[in-house]
Amino acid sequence: MRILLLALSLAIFSHANAQDWPARPVKFILSQAPGTSPDITARYLADRLSKLWGQQVVVENRPGGQNVPGAQAAARSAPDGYTFFYATTAAIVSNPYTFKALPYDPAKDFVPVAMVAKSPMVIAVNPMVPAKSLAELVALDKAQPGKLAAANEGAKTFSGMMSQMLNKTAGVNLLQVPYAGVSPAIQDTIAGRTQVVLVSSAALLPFLKRGDLRPLAVSAGKRVRGLEEVPTLSETYPGFEYVGWFALLAPTGVPGNIVQKLNRDMDRVLTDPEVAQRLFDLGLVNEGAGTPASLAEFLRAERERWGKLVKEIGLQPE
Repeated sequence: MRILLLALSLAIFSHANAQDWPARPVKFILSQAPGTSPDITARYLADRLSKLWGQQVVVENRPGGQNVPGAQAAARSAPDGYTFFYATTAAIVSNPYTFKALPYDPAKDFVPVAMVAKSPMVIAVNPMVPAKSLAELVALDKAQPGKLAAANEGAKTFSGMMSQMLNKTAGVNLLQVPYAGVSPAIQDTIAGRTQVVLVSSAALLPFLKRGDLRPLAVSAGKRVRGLEEVPTLSETYPGFEYVGWFALLAPTGVPGNIVQKLNRDMDRVLTDPEVAQRLFDLGLVNEGAGTPASLAEFLRAERERWGKLVKEIGLQPE
């Protein structure tokens, strides 16, 4: 009877806690630097939630270390519903395959809350490259082996691993040129020092609109709004579907009612027409927050997908 009463008391407390939440500022930990696409998006959505709740939502940047410091800080935060992880693909699904050991467990230390948006990768070329399609790029590389250089963000980053997978899948030998960030990779391709670039649509969109670069393919499973004329990689290579994404996760132990409330409120924000247009302008695919359960299934499938990719390209963890 005493145990039953204790359980009932905890349930009542949890419900009341969720009803009153948030009663003070909420923090999103972001493992990316200020000014990046995830940061811009996180701050925009944080402002929207602040207005909805009447409580400040702050974004705390913890960049560097291939997302490890930020993910570790979020995993170790108190599960009280006032600190969340604004997670990206690398921290949750690819880091486990590129590191021999991590100071956090992406699968056990977090619970899914809400999908935010997806950011497909785009293969683009300098306008001087005589390839108007992916097939023409492949033919050009095979005719002049070793002449085309592909810029990416490093061998063990999202764009770097995808670029290596493209080499293997298409049977090409694009020279892999790693950069310490997406901006120099794009700028060197515009300048012609590299001929091909494979980075996120969010980062590339302004340059594609200006004609500084020519898009050849997107990595999403279906064509992307705003780039409808650009074929998907999977149209040529079935199953080649990889997208970056942002999602809200909570440290394990956060009351379920708080998770559900944040999920509903995030969906309310994401489906607002003004917000949807803003995310579209940023080159992001927004399909609403989904549910915690649908996000959990998405993450499971992503881990499986990235495990296969790492095995295919022979990447060794360090």
